Amino acid sequence: MRIAWLDCFSGISGDMLLGALADAGAPQAELCAIPGKLGLTNVRMEFERVERCHLQATKAHVKVEAGHAHRSLSGILKRIEGAALGARTRESAARVFRRLGEAEAEVHGIPVEKVHFHEVGAEDSIVDIVAGCAGLELLGIERLLCSPLDVGSGTVETAHGRLPVPAPATAKLLAGAPVYSSGVEAELVTPTGAAMVATLGAGFGPLPAMTLEATGYGAGSKIFPDRANVLRLLVGQEAAVSSETITVLEANLDDLNPQIAGFVAEKALSQGALDCFFTPVQMKKGRPGLLVTVLSAPADADRLSQMLFEETSTLGVRSYRTERRTLERSHVTVDTPYGQVRVKVAGRGGETLNFAPEYEDCRRLAEDKHIPLKRVLEEASAAYLKNHAR
Repeated sequence: MRIAWLDCFSGISGDMLLGALADAGAPQAELCAIPGKLGLTNVRMEFERVERCHLQATKAHVKVEAGHAHRSLSGILKRIEGAALGARTRESAARVFRRLGEAEAEVHGIPVEKVHFHEVGAEDSIVDIVAGCAGLELLGIERLLCSPLDVGSGTVETAHGRLPVPAPATAKLLAGAPVYSSGVEAELVTPTGAAMVATLGAGFGPLPAMTLEATGYGAGSKIFPDRANVLRLLVGQEAAVSSETITVLEANLDDLNPQIAGFVAEKALSQGALDCFFTPVQMKKGRPGLLVTVLSAPADADRLSQMLFEETSTLGVRSYRTERRTLERSHVTVDTPYGQVRVKVAGRGGETLNFAPEYEDCRRLAEDKHIPLKRVLEEASAAYLKNHAR
């Protein structure tokens, strides 16, 4: 799988992402054709090689001869749908604008149908988003990951007046994302940049394991004396042992009916938890208790925390982010004397390191054939080793 990682040590904006994609190898001629495909005849795009603190980067310029002050969400979506773009580009761009619309609606307390974009509805921002989505498709990036975001500090002038950094819509878009401020008094993450990573990104965390193929640097408009105001994009093939950021949820329970514990685990898994387990612990006043642990994708953490509050007796849920490494996983089906069984296989670089017959398949056959479960497990393992092991 071809993946990419955004190094947002100086934030992210739409034009920085566009410049980084072009710098990493996205065909500039095809990106420059995007305004015409959108029917924006008064817009042209150019790329320029620039220097930021002695670092060479590509600056994307979207030049507008005359533009509208704002547009409606429905108007933008209609323009994208009618454009001669790749299906993935159209779908991605539409999702980004819908996410922007939902954030603006929530911030201003109005229905999303009544949202009129100002800065992000101008021609240059529309082109930034659509061309950015096209650049990801042109580079064949299947999974986009992102570092923690330096959002900057201070205030920014907008169509709604002077607002704090990060701007309200940006903060809404970045809910659940790891953010910080290095103290630079500037808006380092724009609503456009926030919408792109929040919508199209698969997660936040450190540089994932990959075989590096290309690096791109997209320059921002601001020039700082002591930092390179660029966005770095690293593109490559995902390594066999992948790394991802997960959220760990924990709660101590000393008054939970044990009958409920199994139900909680089943419900957590049914709602998308990566794992859920209980550990016996000794709590205050010598009371025996349970520690419930839920492993979750960051995007699912709030929902699973709410489930723990609703289904257990806890008064608080701890959470923290950590990194986990996983092997490549696949399934093969083997024939046993009792029927077919799926076998989960895990490995690296084509080498199988672990395998295990699927419990539910073996349990079903054991019940149907009225034989011991361990016999089905043994036959499934033997069939895998004979026909598939390498």
